[in-house]
Amino acid sequence: MQPSIQESAARAAFYDFDGTLVTGNVVSRYAWLARRHPSTAVATWRFAKAVAGIPLWLSLDAVSRRLFNVVFFRQYRGLTEEWLRSQGQALLELEIKRQQFQFAKERVALDKTAGYHTILVTGGLDFAIGPAAAYFGFDAILANRLVFEDGVATGRVAPPLLAGLEKVKAIQAFADHRGFDLGVSRAYSDSFSDLPMLQAVGEPIATNPDTRLRKTALEKNWAVLDLACSLHPIPGSRG
Repeated sequence: MQPSIQESAARAAFYDFDGTLVTGNVVSRYAWLARRHPSTAVATWRFAKAVAGIPLWLSLDAVSRRLFNVVFFRQYRGLTEEWLRSQGQALLELEIKRQQFQFAKERVALDKTAGYHTILVTGGLDFAIGPAAAYFGFDAILANRLVFEDGVATGRVAPPLLAGLEKVKAIQAFADHRGFDLGVSRAYSDSFSDLPMLQAVGEPIATNPDTRLRKTALEKNWAVLDLACSLHPIPGSRG
């Protein structure tokens, strides 16, 4: 008996990170790093500046996730690459692990067991997310990268900046390079800003969805998953 196209095609599962697998975000991770700076004066200044900027960050994110990333990552200007990378494991152990949704790691493992190649697709920064990607068991990671000059962060992000449609382009390029069929692949995200990412695959799963994404998922009959309560998504009604 010949296998069906779906059975023989290479499948991938693409996961967003912030709000999907963990409750934290790029702001909370930066604030955590700021407080760890070896200079008490610099730590106090950077942390206070980050907290004071929260209203601005929220406003920018409401307008454009890409614009938010461009402006927010300027906070990293002046920090050394060596120090930032040295904090990755501690960030995972002391911050990210306590923020994970109850069934997040199990969900990734379930996809791997089902034969999906698991890819973390995040607007977060590679040095901050890398150890977490390994902890969750991802096969690959697509993340933003800071530009460093002489080992010091410029505050700029290396293109392409992963947000919105750029996430989709990255997914498509990855799938083309690795031979994955997006038509039989799945994607997980909590945010309406990731609607293009969810629409790019055959099986979108609205995960811990915000209000706009939940409404869209219901309208489109997409599966909905709450990783704080369940390991398995609630299938969308197909009529």
